[in-house]
Amino acid sequence: MTEVSKKAIILVVDSMGCGAMPDCQEYNDDPDCNTLANTAKAVGCMFLKNFENMGLGNILPIEGVRPVAEPTADYGIMQPASKGKDTTSGHWEIAGLVLDEPFRTYEKFPDELMNEFVKESGCKGYLGNYPASGTKIIEDLNQAHQNTKFPIVYTSADSVFQIAVDVDLIPVETLYHWCKIARRILDNGWGVSRVIARPYRIVDGKPVRIGSLRHDYSVEPPADTLLNEIEKKGKKVLGIGKIQDIFVKSGVSASTPTGSNLEGLEQTVRAIRENEFDLIFTNLVDTDMLYGHRRDARGYARALKEIDQYLPSIMEAMGDDDLLIITADHGCDPTHKGTDHTREQVPVLIYKRDKVGQDLGIKDSFSFVADTVRDFLDL
Repeated sequence: MTEVSKKAIILVVDSMGCGAMPDCQEYNDDPDCNTLANTAKAVGCMFLKNFENMGLGNILPIEGVRPVAEPTADYGIMQPASKGKDTTSGHWEIAGLVLDEPFRTYEKFPDELMNEFVKESGCKGYLGNYPASGTKIIEDLNQAHQNTKFPIVYTSADSVFQIAVDVDLIPVETLYHWCKIARRILDNGWGVSRVIARPYRIVDGKPVRIGSLRHDYSVEPPADTLLNEIEKKGKKVLGIGKIQDIFVKSGVSASTPTGSNLEGLEQTVRAIRENEFDLIFTNLVDTDMLYGHRRDARGYARALKEIDQYLPSIMEAMGDDDLLIITADHGCDPTHKGTDHTREQVPVLIYKRDKVGQDLGIKDSFSFVADTVRDFLDL
């Protein structure tokens, strides 16, 4: 194993937005959406001591997270330059790829598309085909699914084609096969960002989603990203969580899937200590998937607390020349109406050992992260 002289770690806390964008109403969001501030307000106070020390409270008022005189990290705000408020465009922009056109969203997938999906997959029919919360539509349609064995298809205000099945009724391999067929069909001009496999099983009489078996099938990036640039220089990129899925393996040298934020944090620390990869790119999805979309402010606050408590372990594992960047890909305000992402700016914290942090101000693109890593790795 060849060790690297220095490495960058990008930690994406999925959906940790910090305030509405000026164009948020074009995305059916209210100007008062603010994932961080509203979550703290909803729970009465949110104590995030390590985030506080890094300077998170210097970015915006957050109940329980104070501003500090000498933050341990550079701190600032990034605004999305890409259109949309989805995972794919957010991560791609973090990696330096800005989209001029948003992915398409649907209230209902057209009959032409669904008929082709049924024909090509051989599933004989489908249930749903409307925007919905994943947990709610599975509860509503599970009995019909048991009776017919038809997959449950649904979408949201995000550009997603989601397929849910009870894996004790339909093998998970069949679910993945159906998702691959949907991905191939959607690539023919339908403009959908992701196909998501949503496996579940019945536990104590209720359907429960299995996060560890979830799989995303994203559209391929239309151009090279920071990850490709790193590989072309003979360096290596490790994706932790759903990073490999988001980039369709492009520029990802190795990947470690995870079933929870805790597992993602543990794998990140392990990778830092092993010192084999030039970039460690981690997505922590529980904030978004388990709590943001389900409008669970208390759960969201607990997830942030878990990440906060793990930050010292990450920093202690880092070498003197390593760089840590913590940010987000969009918002998902758990106090907002509906169940979808919110169009927000995001915080950015940049930590290097023994350095007093500075105010970065407001950056006009998430690609500030890619530029920072590019300079750091001498690309």
